[in-house]
Amino acid sequence: MRPMLYVITALLACAGAAQAQEIDWKKVDDALGRPGAVSGDVHRYGFPRSDLQVTLDGVAIKPGFALGGWVAFKPMHGSGAMVMGDLVLLQTEVNPVMAKLIDGGLDITAVHNHLLRAEPATFYMHVGGHGDPIKMAEAIHAALQASKTPLTPPGAPAAPAAQPAIDLDTAQLDQIIGVKGAANGGVYQFNVPRREPVSESGMALSPPGPMGVAVAINFQPTGNAKAAITGDFVLAGDEVNPVLRVLRQNGIEVTALHSHMLGEQPRMYFMHFWANDDAVKLAKGLRAALDKAAVAKS
Repeated sequence: MRPMLYVITALLACAGAAQAQEIDWKKVDDALGRPGAVSGDVHRYGFPRSDLQVTLDGVAIKPGFALGGWVAFKPMHGSGAMVMGDLVLLQTEVNPVMAKLIDGGLDITAVHNHLLRAEPATFYMHVGGHGDPIKMAEAIHAALQASKTPLTPPGAPAAPAAQPAIDLDTAQLDQIIGVKGAANGGVYQFNVPRREPVSESGMALSPPGPMGVAVAINFQPTGNAKAAITGDFVLAGDEVNPVLRVLRQNGIEVTALHSHMLGEQPRMYFMHFWANDDAVKLAKGLRAALDKAAVAKS
């Protein structure tokens, strides 16, 4: 039976690859005005709010830290694709963008804050949909035109030498968190996957990072070995309060607790956080919180 299982698995993988090839990703790129970052069969498009000057407790928030809007497309088993995303908006932009998304046949799956005390206040609109990826991309682009989100195609990716320096002991942070982080525009980012996959419409949301179902942790240096931290824990219901208590015990503020999706299995909750303190101290607090959740071990 085991060899037959391998054959079936290989056939399913080939079918998934064939489905991915059937989508004209160049047309999706053109509809969104930028190339996607490809991870497995997921195409993810970033829409950072580089136009906004947001501060929180005196910290100037970098776009990659907490203002990184995005949408991600994943081919479906039958035809078409699913899309998920998170758009960063000012409060005056919420209703115009929502109206355009509804007109385009997309679903609104959440609208809420991720931060507290930010000036100006930012809101986060989570979107979803299933169908023709080109039409969905066109609808998302039309919706973003109702905001001031920068839509001009970005230039070529910066060379590694052009990346702003991360003034933190990133090797020590990697060791504490338990996964390798990555620098992105002056922010040091971690994605920690859960042990068990999350699915939506019968499809596993993998790879989990690009689809927004991995624990996301961002460090932004604030000087003297300190860092501001934010991100979100992806949690099962029985993990919510154990993680919340550990974060607060370690001086990390819980700023939001809510859903991002409507029909995922198992049901997941997203806990956002904030602190600005010694980076190593905060990393240890985050690691203690991760130990209360069913995340993958390094």
